[in-house]
Amino acid sequence: MSDATKKRKRSSESPAAPAPAPAPAANPYLAHMQADGPARAVPAGPGALKFRETTVKQAEDLEEGSTNPFTGEAFSEQYRRILKQRRNLPVHKQREEFLKLMHKNQVLVLVGETGSGKTTQIPQFLVYDEQPQQTGMMIACTQPRRVAAMSVAKRVADEMDVKLGQQVGYSIRFEDCTSQSTLLKYMTDGMLLREAMIDPQLSRYSTIILDEAHERTLATDILMGLIKRICRSRPDLKVVVMSATLDAEKFQKYFDNAPLMVVPGRKFPVEIYYTPEPERDYLEASIRTVLQIHTCEDPGDILLFLTGEEEIEEACRKIKAEADALAASAPSQVGDVKVVPLYSSLPPAQQQRIFEDAPPARPGRPAGRKIVVSTNIAETSLTIDGIVYVIDPGFSKQNVYNPRIRVSSLLVSPISKASAQQRAGRAGRTRPGKCFRLYTEKAFMKDLQEQTYPEILRSELGSIVLQLKKLKVDDLVHFDFMDAPAPETMMRALEQLNYLGALDDEGDLTKLGEIMAEFPLEPQLSKMVITSPRFKCSNEMVSIIAMLSAPNPFMRPNDQRKQADAAKSQFDDAQGDHLTLLHVYNAFVENEESPKWCFNNYLNARVLKGAVNIRRQLVRLMNRLNLPMVSPDAPDGPNYDRAIRKALTAGNFMHVAHLEKNGLYLTSKDNQVVMLHPSCCLASKPEWVTYHEYVLTKKNYVRTCTAISPEWLLELAPEYYDLDNFPECESKRVLKRLQAKRQSGRK
Repeated sequence: MSDATKKRKRSSESPAAPAPAPAPAANPYLAHMQADGPARAVPAGPGALKFRETTVKQAEDLEEGSTNPFTGEAFSEQYRRILKQRRNLPVHKQREEFLKLMHKNQVLVLVGETGSGKTTQIPQFLVYDEQPQQTGMMIACTQPRRVAAMSVAKRVADEMDVKLGQQVGYSIRFEDCTSQSTLLKYMTDGMLLREAMIDPQLSRYSTIILDEAHERTLATDILMGLIKRICRSRPDLKVVVMSATLDAEKFQKYFDNAPLMVVPGRKFPVEIYYTPEPERDYLEASIRTVLQIHTCEDPGDILLFLTGEEEIEEACRKIKAEADALAASAPSQVGDVKVVPLYSSLPPAQQQRIFEDAPPARPGRPAGRKIVVSTNIAETSLTIDGIVYVIDPGFSKQNVYNPRIRVSSLLVSPISKASAQQRAGRAGRTRPGKCFRLYTEKAFMKDLQEQTYPEILRSELGSIVLQLKKLKVDDLVHFDFMDAPAPETMMRALEQLNYLGALDDEGDLTKLGEIMAEFPLEPQLSKMVITSPRFKCSNEMVSIIAMLSAPNPFMRPNDQRKQADAAKSQFDDAQGDHLTLLHVYNAFVENEESPKWCFNNYLNARVLKGAVNIRRQLVRLMNRLNLPMVSPDAPDGPNYDRAIRKALTAGNFMHVAHLEKNGLYLTSKDNQVVMLHPSCCLASKPEWVTYHEYVLTKKNYVRTCTAISPEWLLELAPEYYDLDNFPECESKRVLKRLQAKRQSGRK
């Protein structure tokens, strides 16, 4: 290894469960439990186990039998091969201890190091113990990330020798891969929270597993509070809180001194290296380190942590190009590489590539190497065998909310010491490994905080407050948060929902608020969708919201920027970016969702297919809520874009900026100086714009902007634009003149 790094050191009792109560037939989530619904097609059989009375031997006898107890079909050869691997996982040695604790207690806190097998095996232990195919209940296992929910569900379906979507399924936002036969359901924590809005007792589940609880996502924290409350009224509900870090004492105290079970991971020693000086450009340093490892170190796969999709794709391109060039110049010394990206918006088929083998050695050449470039999802959520070298630049993207200026931004921030230890541990899964930290030892010891701040302490809470209100949690101040959010953040959320019409002046949910809570969207986007039929543009608005809910569809390779900009310009709308996104979506559908058409127009086909799927789900929700799908009478007429822009303003009136005399924009009420983002397609600088995103860099930008009329602000949001409570600025003077004009016109 080069001189750029120096060697460091080796790191190295509840009552008996009553029978589940019959569920109300009106609940759409409980259709599988209705008497006239399709029954689960697996008979109990002579060797059936009893509900929560399983021994390890009974379960293992079934696992080693000839017939799958969940499908009634013979086990495959692949199943038997995987079963041998499962028996070698650390968690398997403690199966009996786990079952005894579950039989005696309602809540169990389980700490299992990454790689112990807890995410895949614990739910299966419970499936055999609880026999959900006989009780009509299900087991839920929540994950903080979509990628983890999908990939783990696929793995467990293989391990149980069942088809994904049948006995084992997953549910993520805008995608439900489950069926009437589903016994074990992996899902994002946000999806279980949404189910609780319709079924407050979570009646369809006999056990809920909160996995990766140490990540402390917003939804997981709220779920813990809800489940703690549900446990009091449902003594039959069992809960497992699983964490990969040893901060379990806090979880134990929160759940009334629940018992703790610790499962060791498969860990080999890991050598830690630090840089002697801070790196100026961590991306370039990361790529350089990957290539140094590939050319100088023994065989073994590499895991590089970066912060987001664009950065990862750029790194993958550079690593592949430079590694191929090295292999061409010295074929006898440098092997082939397979560079694989991993981030949340990748489609499932591409996510699975991380589990593929490294390229085989060709005659006369060294062994090939797999290089995985990932976000922090690979810290704990997914375990990739074969990783020997980890490169940790020390950063991740975190959402940070400033309630005083009402700005939420995704910022690249230093990771915590706990995250750094998790990353290093990835290298010691299959043999002794090495972790290269691209920061100094002093920075690790003095600058990094011990644990990552819980998301609830640094997030906007509008959506969460709306969901809690829907769950009939009226006293938000005394809700049992593990870490209570700042009062100012909570007040901002209540204020926002009141202005949107979701809460009345007493803080109670309005009829509009109840409908808004049904949409898995931010409150302002929900308001846009719901009010769009009034402006006869719900078809168009649903398409725009689908595009806003998907990643950026425009591709702009460094070496083809002019061509990419020219391709984008054909979709540009002079009135703004929201309409541009609508044009892109419509053109994609008109061209039969062709990947080739996307490639020629520098558009990301995967992102656009995702937007089509999101739109389909939103249309289904609109139909269920009896919201009409309509379009303006004259799509080519002058009022077409006006109707759409007015519907945007109806929900987005708090995200408005006014052009000042100095040529810069000032956000309404908060008076933050901002500029239009360079990617904005507005033909000129309109006096008023509504924006979707506030971007904090060296300069403050607003992104995805559309021109609006100030009259709409006074018409659609008179409470928010009450000028008596408006700070002094140019926009207030403009609105006052406009208001006076409107009042004199009425006279």
